[in-house]
Amino acid sequence: MKKKLRSYQEKLLENLHDPELAYHYLNEALADNDPRMFLLALKNVHDAQGGQMTELAQKTNLSRENLYRILSEKGNPKLTSIVSLLDAVGFSLAVQPNKKR
Repeated sequence: MKKKLRSYQEKLLENLHDPELAYHYLNEALADNDPRMFLLALKNVHDAQGGQMTELAQKTNLSRENLYRILSEKGNPKLTSIVSLLDAVGFSLAVQPNKKR
């Protein structure tokens, strides 16, 4: 019998259904030096929830075109847009002390 192979993306989106895993995934992406990683992670969490861009646009009060631009590789969103996107996928932005101190 042949085993059906799933792509990495399919498995990732399946795992991101779990809010706890999505939370850790977003935080790890945020810790990366490349801000595009966080935007990609945010898009993956949204995709894992089965969301559509039209629905996300309504939840965030951002246009679909703006969302596509924000979540693209060249995205450079405002902080208010990131806060809106996080809220739409069930998370919030927080500040915490550095662990280095």
